[in-house]
Amino acid sequence: MPHVVIVGGGLAGMAAAVALVKSDFRVTLLESRPRLGGRASSFVDQTTGTTIDNCQHVNLGCCTNFLHFCQETGIADSLRTEHSLTFVGPNRRLHSLKASWLPAPLHLLPSFARLSYLSWYDKWRLAWGLRALAHRRNATSEMLMSDWLVQQRQTPGTISRVWQVVLVSALSETLDRITVRDARKVFVDAFLANRHGWEMQVPTVPLDTLYSERVGEWLRSHHVDVRQQVGVKQIAIADNRVQHVVLRDGQLIDADDLILAVPARLVAALLPSGIAQHPTLSQLEQLEWAPISSVHLWFDRPFLPVPHATLVDRLSQWIFSRGSTVQPDGTLAEYYQVVISASRMLANRTQLEIVADIVRELSEIWPEAAAARLLKSRVVTEHKACLSMLPGNDKLRPDQATIVSNLFLAGDWTRTGWPSTMEGAVRSGYLAAEAICRRHGTPRAFVQPDLPVSRLSRLLFGL
Repeated sequence: MPHVVIVGGGLAGMAAAVALVKSDFRVTLLESRPRLGGRASSFVDQTTGTTIDNCQHVNLGCCTNFLHFCQETGIADSLRTEHSLTFVGPNRRLHSLKASWLPAPLHLLPSFARLSYLSWYDKWRLAWGLRALAHRRNATSEMLMSDWLVQQRQTPGTISRVWQVVLVSALSETLDRITVRDARKVFVDAFLANRHGWEMQVPTVPLDTLYSERVGEWLRSHHVDVRQQVGVKQIAIADNRVQHVVLRDGQLIDADDLILAVPARLVAALLPSGIAQHPTLSQLEQLEWAPISSVHLWFDRPFLPVPHATLVDRLSQWIFSRGSTVQPDGTLAEYYQVVISASRMLANRTQLEIVADIVRELSEIWPEAAAARLLKSRVVTEHKACLSMLPGNDKLRPDQATIVSNLFLAGDWTRTGWPSTMEGAVRSGYLAAEAICRRHGTPRAFVQPDLPVSRLSRLLFGL
């Protein structure tokens, strides 16, 4: 039975392990941290005693591979599907986005038509822009989305209150750092192709419970040798083959195949210099990344009338209610998490300034928030949360197979056909597993098909 060593226990590494153990490979998964999940992780806030996620992670219905991964590992029951999204306009009115009886791509049309913060001219220009974006010529366009929107005569209202809201949330980047190709991927897959593509799944338990505990338990029960707090020092390569993995404590682990599923910035340090300097790997240094900030707030009373909301034209982009928590002194607090993607604008601001602005915004929208007392706050920033989908960045992303015959890569930064998302991470793990199966003469398909395109969407857009 061939032995596959996977270095890195994030979503990409775990997805590769899930695929391989079902194909009769012996798998060893090495993770340097005490937990699995990579960037999707949790920690205990010592002041409040609350287990908090480093950032709120959500998934969309169009992410078929992530959903497949959750179903395979038995964690799908810990994802709550939202059939309605709440948008709070600049006028403080709440608008519900939900699917009507109409087929895709018209299923969300009634909800968009009721948005009071867009004029009828805005809505007409938005419809024109969506139709233009769905055109096949944009499937490979490296044009910046900010330039394309001007070219398509999108109004300031549609740009700031629709295009920016959706794309910054989905791709964690500003419009001047997103290609038309990737913007099209978001809008077509999530909103235009299938009536379920936009539906959001939200974890109902902390990320550590979801991945480190439950997926970790599933992997072990399927005979994956999961080793945490095991650091890798070097990958030994000779005669164009990985020979073994050298751990930091000097131990050697032989491998028939190896998947390197670590952050892109760590790849070169683990490989011999001659391999790391190959153009397909050395260009990883040119990749650019975007930060995401998560603001954790504990109040003495609840004020949010919905489970979550998108805030339009504000610093706060999303707010999620995380329920009541018991404080160390035994009192109850209402815990909320505010997400700010592409958060470079916060770099020179103190946590107190950030929190003050967010509390002011929440108080302007909900009078109950103004009456509530803030008990505790914390700002957490993941500085390299997502790969920036800049023009040319996709060409810098390597394939899963490498110039070394039995060395493979996995991670949302590899070439997956998707932006840098959880879906992209899982796809990369499945693609790496497929490459290993091909190498051993037992080809398997692990990557799941996209949601089917509705008949009307095919007719209107040629999707």
